[in-house]
Amino acid sequence: MAWKTIDDMEMADKTVLVRVDINVPVEAGHVTDATRIEKIVPTIRDIQGRGGKPVLLAHFGRPKGQVVPEMSLRVTLPALEAALGQKVAFAEDCIGAPAKKAVAAMGPGDVLLLENTRFHAGEEKNDPAMAAALAALGQVYVNDAFSAAHRAHASTECIAHLMPSCAGRLMEAELKALNAALGEPERPVVAVVGGAKVSTKLDLLGNLVEKVDHLVIGGGMANTFLVARGIEVGVSLAERDMADTARAILEKAKKTGCSIELPVDVVVAREFKAGAANQTVAADACPADAMILDAGPETVDLIAEVFARCRTLIWNGPLGAFEIEPFDAATNAAARKAAELTRGGRLVSVAGGGDTVAALNKAGVAGDFSYISTAGGAFLEWMEGKVLPGVAALGA
Repeated sequence: MAWKTIDDMEMADKTVLVRVDINVPVEAGHVTDATRIEKIVPTIRDIQGRGGKPVLLAHFGRPKGQVVPEMSLRVTLPALEAALGQKVAFAEDCIGAPAKKAVAAMGPGDVLLLENTRFHAGEEKNDPAMAAALAALGQVYVNDAFSAAHRAHASTECIAHLMPSCAGRLMEAELKALNAALGEPERPVVAVVGGAKVSTKLDLLGNLVEKVDHLVIGGGMANTFLVARGIEVGVSLAERDMADTARAILEKAKKTGCSIELPVDVVVAREFKAGAANQTVAADACPADAMILDAGPETVDLIAEVFARCRTLIWNGPLGAFEIEPFDAATNAAARKAAELTRGGRLVSVAGGGDTVAALNKAGVAGDFSYISTAGGAFLEWMEGKVLPGVAALGA
């Protein structure tokens, strides 16, 4: 799908509405992680460089259409000003007189942040009247919030149909990375899907077996697939009622030529705690009173071999209970292999999802992957093959 970027837009002397995601963690009135704020700086700087006046649209928390003072975006101002190195004006509302007055007061080089879009019920209802009220504030719309692109909201979808629209730099980078991973990837392609439950990733697995050459399944999900193959997994986390579904996915993979890689050896323990006594056994030899908490070294070797044969990797979810040692070993080792291949120019690696980003950071290799998506739900829905309303609107 084609979409316009900032390079395609005339912005000189125009007010540019920029949908951003600065829904950042806050404690005691202070932003504790400004990563999302820092990532929007290139887009704001480029708009300013083209003579445009950036007006930021964003949500914060879940106020459900009500004004909730503790969910005011005002709390993000200090972090926003620190990231930009300049003062940022603030409007007490995102539409109506306060917003119009604040926009009218802007001069060249100024940046304005409008209040939480979700203080209005029309935002999450994708209300045309709400979108029109937002659009009335400017002449150009830039969506730089891929992480909110799976929501058809007034500030992410409807507004894009009302004025000249394009993707911001962060959105552009995300879309290019995702297209390189699943849209038009270099083959062979391998996907790693981990996590606790098959039931939460059915659409994902169903889509991937049609798109990738190898599918590595890890975490609690792998246990369910082992059960589907008639293998006992002791007291491990497993969705036994999903065995038929797992078998259907395995059959579909056979038809599409996708090779599914399950653990051949596993690390088991009797307790779920850091440093618990553990042993490595064959995948079909889990003791009846033990639980599988990680993939074993032979499985890691198998995964490394698959990575080495592939040109593109998509990763969502850990291979084991990565939060506690020593059950982070498989995830760490596989992540380091992917990073090594990426550094050597032999692999395009794209990863996303909260647990995945945390696991790659823990392994110390997040910076070596080709692209790390912090988008969460939007990244997962893209992997599932779903149309993201906020992206589709930019191609309209």
